Amino acid sequence: MSSAPAASAAATSAPPADLYALDPAEAMNAPATMKERWRYLGPGMIMSAAVVGSGELITTTTMGATVGFALLWLIVISTTVKVWVQMELASYTIIKGIPAMQAYARVPFKIGKASWINVLWFMMDVCKMFQRGGIIGGAVVAFSMLAPVFGEALSHESIIFWLVTLVIITVALNVANRYKLLEQGSFIMVLVFTLITLGLALSLPFTKFAFTLGDVLEGFSFQIPAGALAIAIAVFGLTGVGADEMTTYTYWCMEKGYARWTGPDDGSEERAQRAEGWIKVMRLDIFVSWVVCTTCTMSFYAIGAAILHPQKLVPKGNDVIATLSRMYSDILGMPGYYIFLIGAIAVLWSTFVASGASVPRLWANNLATFGVFDWHNVKLRNRLIRIFMIGMPVIWSATYLGLKSPVIMVMIGGIGGAIFLVAVVIATWVLRRELDARFRSNTFLTLMLVISSLAVGALAVFSLLDVFGIKIG
Repeated sequence: MSSAPAASAAATSAPPADLYALDPAEAMNAPATMKERWRYLGPGMIMSAAVVGSGELITTTTMGATVGFALLWLIVISTTVKVWVQMELASYTIIKGIPAMQAYARVPFKIGKASWINVLWFMMDVCKMFQRGGIIGGAVVAFSMLAPVFGEALSHESIIFWLVTLVIITVALNVANRYKLLEQGSFIMVLVFTLITLGLALSLPFTKFAFTLGDVLEGFSFQIPAGALAIAIAVFGLTGVGADEMTTYTYWCMEKGYARWTGPDDGSEERAQRAEGWIKVMRLDIFVSWVVCTTCTMSFYAIGAAILHPQKLVPKGNDVIATLSRMYSDILGMPGYYIFLIGAIAVLWSTFVASGASVPRLWANNLATFGVFDWHNVKLRNRLIRIFMIGMPVIWSATYLGLKSPVIMVMIGGIGGAIFLVAVVIATWVLRRELDARFRSNTFLTLMLVISSLAVGALAVFSLLDVFGIKIG
């Protein structure tokens, strides 16, 4: 079997006809050193582009503006505990060679050829349509404020112009359906918004909005202020890697090549070692994306708590971007205003592009699990994905035009994602039993998976209590 240098050559050659098929000829050993593994990262950048979007820029800063530093602890927990579920689900994909929707279909109780989780995902994605509408709405407002067309920045004509323009450009980028192009574009956008956000957060101590060590310590009191439970639930569902990103990540692992390079399961020791090698690459990929997501999320929260909260500026309705721009303009003046708009565009549009690429894959694969079509009919699969790539951004945009309240729309998606996260955790534990004992023997990873599962379970309890109006504490 080929070595890691051979893998490098294969990784840069023309992609196979079916990125979801396991061909023994494509199997190759994973890189053996940390330095070599860095060359095979990539899925995490697409995920970061999707994750660091509405949850961080809109919901996280709104929470900071509403309650100050009091919920800083929730940000740290939210971005940290869920990655262990993500790692376990991605490991299953690499070992078994199937993406998440096909894996969920194996979980009892069955509904036809699929599972209750596949049905629940369709229901959750309806909620997510509002969130994605909020994302494109935020990006449209940022573009319109940066370059108004046919009137004032927030005029109906300018909003419609930029909405149509962004949808057309996003669809054009995605219908090419090329993984490498998406990975490279995501890396550029992630780099832009990470540098802008971190730069402002680090500058706060030198401004009139400087926060103290006492503010930070208050943020780790592990309490939820009165009236903040709903937004806390939404933030937990939105920040860090969510249930939909965990699910999507398995598809990028397939298209990048982690599962294909592992090869079909022939029961050999050589194949098991390849799986262990590519799982190590995947874990490094997730770790890097976790660093990016956590850094940006904590920065957004600190900026909202330090600048907006003292001024009682809480983002609402269609003015959310204008309110958030105060985080920069109050410190840097008009240059800060434009820097923020560029950063907001990078954050929100990258999420919209990543969602426009990933969600059609999930819809197509989920339909395949119900027997609507053969997933390995590549021509039909690509045609169906492209249809979704064209139609879904239009639907998401329509939800924005209907509500025009990005904050509320994003929170609807966050609550839906939080509920589906519980199902993903259940699926992960059920699917884990299918794996060989050698892939379940790491005590530390098992412990972290248990902690992650308990945290998600607690989220479910709080969500249900909030729905029924039962107050905690």
